[in-house]
Amino acid sequence: MEALLPLAEKVGARLKERGETIGIAESSTGGLLSAALLSIGGASAYFRGGGVIYTAYARKAFLEIPNPLPPPLERASTEPYALLLADTVRFRLDASWGLGETGATGPTGNRYGDKAGHTCIAVTGARFSKVITLETGSPDRIANMRAFGIRALELLMEALG
Repeated sequence: MEALLPLAEKVGARLKERGETIGIAESSTGGLLSAALLSIGGASAYFRGGGVIYTAYARKAFLEIPNPLPPPLERASTEPYALLLADTVRFRLDASWGLGETGATGPTGNRYGDKAGHTCIAVTGARFSKVITLETGSPDRIANMRAFGIRALELLMEALG
């Protein structure tokens, strides 16, 4: 959390200053994004909610995204799926911003064929939409979770300007 907290402070301050809110749908970060953003005093001013959407069951129950995924999506752990998560959580929580994250932390790859250290991260807002893929090349689950969380908060900070 040491690396995440300074970024979360900046993100929280920027969201407060702008009077904006965020909704999070994270998977392979396992709740680190939500925990980092909620560790800042006054987070209720900007944090609308978040969920660890780690399984198809969670995706359907919390976001009402059907199983199987709607066409043209073929699988999770892709940029289009990360965008779907970000857009859906933003809409469902009536937030200014949505952040979606999906990937394979390790120590092995996922059932879709992605290697450990793979994540796709999307941030969407009224006039912003960007999705990236990060490949760490590492099988270290904890290190990957940290790296994914840091990059997600950096992307969110980029969106906030």
